[in-house]
Amino acid sequence: MKEVALAEPIVDVVEAKAVVTNNYPVFTIDLYTVETKDLAFTAQFELYAQRPDFVHALIAWFDIEFGACHKPIRFSTAPHARYTHWKQTVFYLHEVLTIEDGEMIRGTLTTKPNDKNKRDLDISISYQFWPDEQSRVSEGEADYKMYDQVSNFPHFSHVEGSLPQWFSDSQL
Repeated sequence: MKEVALAEPIVDVVEAKAVVTNNYPVFTIDLYTVETKDLAFTAQFELYAQRPDFVHALIAWFDIEFGACHKPIRFSTAPHARYTHWKQTVFYLHEVLTIEDGEMIRGTLTTKPNDKNKRDLDISISYQFWPDEQSRVSEGEADYKMYDQVSNFPHFSHVEGSLPQWFSDSQL
């Protein structure tokens, strides 16, 4: 089971109290102008711990706004927002990081449609954590396969505002 969790993101509910860092938008699109080629992207991120905790995973969600209509519609699938059936996407790390308040994790997220099935996503995440204490220094990378689950999850690269955060799954 651990190998599956490390290779496939898990779509699940993450409680807001489990979020350890600030959020960081990695991708924004305009549905009027986006082209298919825009949906494959690489984005940098920097996340700052808001309390001491253990980091087990990166999560993603989307915020969306339809503003060009009579009454604008906005909603979020974030842990701190009202529940939606889309939930959040959890990317487990290969190791647990021990983080202190204010420390930063820097990383890169790359996503592209799968070569065999364009509805699936290939996602790569790399990170660097360089605290002052050398025994906690860590770098890692992982490749994930996001399979279309009967079209019930709009892959986060296809909508406005993916927001990753690190969280502690000990608090789930």
